[in-house]
Amino acid sequence: MREIYRILDANLNRAREAMRVVEDFARFALDDAGLSAAAKGMRSRLQELSAQLPADALLARRDTAADVGTALTSATEMARADAASVVTAACKRLTEALRTLEEYAKVVAPGLPGRFESLRYEAYTLERELARRLSPASRFAEVKLYVLVTSSLARGGPERAAQAAIRGGADCIQLREKEMPDGQLLALARDLRRLTREAGVLLIVNDRPDIAALVGADGVHVGQDDLPVAAARRILPPWGIVGLSTHNPTQLATAVEAGCDYIAVGPVFPTETKDAGPVAGIAYLRRGLADSPFPIVPIGGINADNVCRLVEAGAERVAVCSAVIAAEDPAAAAAEIKRRLENGCHPQA
Repeated sequence: MREIYRILDANLNRAREAMRVVEDFARFALDDAGLSAAAKGMRSRLQELSAQLPADALLARRDTAADVGTALTSATEMARADAASVVTAACKRLTEALRTLEEYAKVVAPGLPGRFESLRYEAYTLERELARRLSPASRFAEVKLYVLVTSSLARGGPERAAQAAIRGGADCIQLREKEMPDGQLLALARDLRRLTREAGVLLIVNDRPDIAALVGADGVHVGQDDLPVAAARRILPPWGIVGLSTHNPTQLATAVEAGCDYIAVGPVFPTETKDAGPVAGIAYLRRGLADSPFPIVPIGGINADNVCRLVEAGAERVAVCSAVIAAEDPAAAAAEIKRRLENGCHPQA
């Protein structure tokens, strides 16, 4: 049994260490309470399982000095490109260690393999959620209803409007405040970050990658006269989302070359937003859908009455503002637009 106890001891250590790496990243890099709690809970359950193994026997078989594996290394083992690559490697070590524990526990503790297996499945889920957080493209690909929140239009204030939009099905909230003083904007962004994190939806800050980075927002949206995409990325963490507004085919081609995570096209309909520019129309939406490898977000004058025209043109998501946040019932307005997006504009059953 000596070799079995050595294997179990080594892999308990590997699993505990990997869980700590993941938990610290979720806590200090992502500021994500949910993922932090999940990793901490897994560490606790691993400790409960390890307590059911003979601790004295495990320690007695530990012999680090004589371990032939301590001198073995690979060219990439001691190099990591960034924090994201560190946590990705930790997730792989974790699932591998749990599988080893599951298999060798069959020899000495027949009641534990199933519980190690359950923990391994939890680790796969945690790895998937971390990968989703670290991949802007995959995160934004899930967005259907993108709601812009601005104080001047929001019934009951921006936070209440955002809450209502989320209740109605918004997948992403953009804080858009062109004139708000920095201190007030920072405070509002922090409130919306708390709200969106609890709801599990994305938060994008318009124009201000510095504010987005300070509050841990998911990304920033920039316009043609704002910071370039590359400059915004230098301010955001590596997993930050960057979107860019475009109004014509030339800007669209430049946005594709810049490598944004999504491209807004519009205005597709007439809008009262003063800086939206001339109406680009549905033809420009079709051009964007054909030419861009990145998600396309039509914007400008969109509401429940005309969203079906965009769906028929191939749109999978839309960005709206006043149609939701200025509505008498913002949650109901959001829900109706979301329903038409998801149901292909068929009548409600």
